[in-house]
Amino acid sequence: MTTYLLAGGGTAGHVNPLLAVADGLRARDAAADVLVLGTAEGLEARLVPLRGYELLIVDKVPFPRRLDAAAAAFPARFRRAIAQVRGHLRERGVDVVVGFGGYASAPAYVAARRAGVPFVVHEANAKPGLANVLGARAASAVGVAFAGTALRGSSVVGMPLRREIVELDRAGLRAEAAAHFGLDPDRPTLLVFGGSLGALRLNEAFGGAWSEVLDAGWQLLHVTGERSELADPGVAGYALRRYVDRMDLAFALADAIVSRSGAATVSEISALGIPAVYVPYAVGNGEQRLNAASAVDAGAAVLLDDATFDAERVREQVIPLLQDAQRLAQMREAAASVGTRSGTENVIGLIDAALAAAR
Repeated sequence: MTTYLLAGGGTAGHVNPLLAVADGLRARDAAADVLVLGTAEGLEARLVPLRGYELLIVDKVPFPRRLDAAAAAFPARFRRAIAQVRGHLRERGVDVVVGFGGYASAPAYVAARRAGVPFVVHEANAKPGLANVLGARAASAVGVAFAGTALRGSSVVGMPLRREIVELDRAGLRAEAAAHFGLDPDRPTLLVFGGSLGALRLNEAFGGAWSEVLDAGWQLLHVTGERSELADPGVAGYALRRYVDRMDLAFALADAIVSRSGAATVSEISALGIPAVYVPYAVGNGEQRLNAASAVDAGAAVLLDDATFDAERVREQVIPLLQDAQRLAQMREAAASVGTRSGTENVIGLIDAALAAAR
């Protein structure tokens, strides 16, 4: 029996691909022991047990960004975290470690190297985090979701995706999806969303330009986020929802999408072959703009700046795209060149190769 330790967490961007790989390993071999390493504070503390996996805890030790008391305490705290992971490796007889970034991954990489356990790195974002940058230097294999990601020795494997996305039959579900949202399955539909909390810039833009979308012959499925106070005009062809718990149905109905460009969002949209307009969230280290770059370069998507995205930009940029059937068809075809539904299997292939080399 093989024992796998999957390390990562903190955010959905780390936890979701980790769980996709965990599910893939368990589906392939029910006898395999699939363990997850995470912190007590991260999203993994809730999601991992709910999915039926055992969560092993490691201390959360952020890398210091400035010279202060936390920086002075960092070496001792990080050594303790490494010791915790080495204890897990020894006690559970771990054969291979797979890291997805986040606080749990850095001590996992160091502990695995010192214990002689092979480890694999997967990076979801086009701009890698520090833990994965350091881990890639000694990893048995490194997989990235996007071409151009600057990690030593990496290969493009795509994003491990949710099973409901991998198996989504968009054509087969279109009628059900249209009925679910009260829309017409025979009319093209634009899906606009900005994540569970919504995106103020997108909401304001389409709050001022929804009628032009309808006038162009399209329907609009607008997921505003639970905190949005955008008023629903209550007109036929415009479905405004605060929250959608069946994004598979939203994707099944979408003929084009306007959204943010988080790593999972870009990967799912590309895998499904849907033309997209990305409006990267303009905070952080610019990773959302980089996440969209490969899709934009391939011709599968258009990139628009958050700072200037408003109703007028929808009229000038989005509406003409919706009216250009030939360009939309080309974008759908281009998405196939950058998207993949086999990210989980590709990562598992890296794991198998690392195990084979170690044995």
